[in-house]
Amino acid sequence: MTSSAQPVVLTLDAGGTNFDFVALQGTSELVEPIRLPSDADDLDKCLANVISGFEQLIEKIGRKPDAISFAFPGPADYSAGVIGDLPNFPSFRGGVPLGPILEKHFKLPVFINNDGDLYAYGEALMGYLPWLNKTLEEKGSVKTFKNLIGLTLGTGFGAGIVLNKFLLRGDNSCGAEIHNALNKYNPLWNAEESVSTRAIQRVYAEAGGTAFNPGLMPVDISAIALGKKEGVKDAAIEAYRQYGENLGSSVAEILTYVDGIVVLGGGIVAAWDLFAPAMFRELGRNIYNFRGQVSKRLSYKVYNLEDESVMDEFARGKGVNLPIPGTNETVAYDSLARVGVGVSKIGGSKAISLGAYAYAVEQLK
Repeated sequence: MTSSAQPVVLTLDAGGTNFDFVALQGTSELVEPIRLPSDADDLDKCLANVISGFEQLIEKIGRKPDAISFAFPGPADYSAGVIGDLPNFPSFRGGVPLGPILEKHFKLPVFINNDGDLYAYGEALMGYLPWLNKTLEEKGSVKTFKNLIGLTLGTGFGAGIVLNKFLLRGDNSCGAEIHNALNKYNPLWNAEESVSTRAIQRVYAEAGGTAFNPGLMPVDISAIALGKKEGVKDAAIEAYRQYGENLGSSVAEILTYVDGIVVLGGGIVAAWDLFAPAMFRELGRNIYNFRGQVSKRLSYKVYNLEDESVMDEFARGKGVNLPIPGTNETVAYDSLARVGVGVSKIGGSKAISLGAYAYAVEQLK
């Protein structure tokens, strides 16, 4: 498909504070993005801002787009375009038919999805997975990865799963609700209680003997851990250690069901060096049966793909050519089952926009 034939799609990154609108054609932004307040506590203002943002984009690009496609928080029935009761959008109660509202106003196809799903879709089609496979090919590897688990680390804990270019959506728009996985530290909590902004704040307060401070953000606590800001350094280090261990537990859980590459996005990935060691220790730890016999937590080796020193080994694997008895032929066999965890190369927001674009293009076929 040539550039001139590529569809034009309007996208939206919907946050509880701001709406960021982008017009895409392929991977290119056609005009400067537009930012408007979300006015999340006033439904009429909120809907008016959504419509206004898209109208301003249309005026800027000077043509009618082919579709509108964007991420919006759940719970929702995304296939119907209906948004449910949102914690960060107090005015959304009882179900708001956002998709049909926009379809009737703009006379365009409208596609809405979960941000974790679209993040994973963008990384699988136009982000991390193509980059990784190209890197492996350049190193002479015959290994190709087709499946991706995208995890978003920020205020909460989100996920999406793409299987060989197919986005897993689920019958109830709940394709990858990783935040509701079990919590390693407290069986009465879900995973998000230990893999979130509030988790870092809580552990910092508990370990440091200070009051819980919702205004002390993860970036502040990471600065304390690195000695760049005043505070209780040991408590900050412990906050990220626990974060990494709980994240590793959840990643291990999802890797028992989905055999693929894990890519992390969101603001907290900036503290990779603080939480990643604990995450990989958890991913590589032993488990035991009732006789005390040991085995690994996962069926394959998990590589740190941010460590360039392991990329040659990851690409090479343990390949041999096995002879086929009674013939002069051989069969290639790689005995090293492996996956890896890495950080987004394009950033979470861009991956979501690209995922929204790709999803619209797929639905328009």
